[in-house]
Amino acid sequence: MAGYSHNKQDHVRRLRRVEGQVRGLQRMVEDDKYCIDVLTQVSAATSALQSFALSLLEEHLAHCVAEAAQKGGAEADAKVKEAAEAIARLVRS
Repeated sequence: MAGYSHNKQDHVRRLRRVEGQVRGLQRMVEDDKYCIDVLTQVSAATSALQSFALSLLEEHLAHCVAEAAQKGGAEADAKVKEAAEAIARLVRS
């Protein structure tokens, strides 16, 4: 079971909002809107995705990683490494 399952509907709503923002960006470009206005909306969509990612990461740490850590062993080490790599990817993006 995924660590985010209990908040699945909230996550889906957030992603639909981001999807709407991206569609809005497409319309802005199609309608030749001012560059800075488009860039402002790109920033908003990027922030929304980053916020979603951080929320998902928090749930992953609290559920998946914590559960593996309680069990210990190689699985715990793998989950911690996996989470660290995910964090590194988020920081680089």
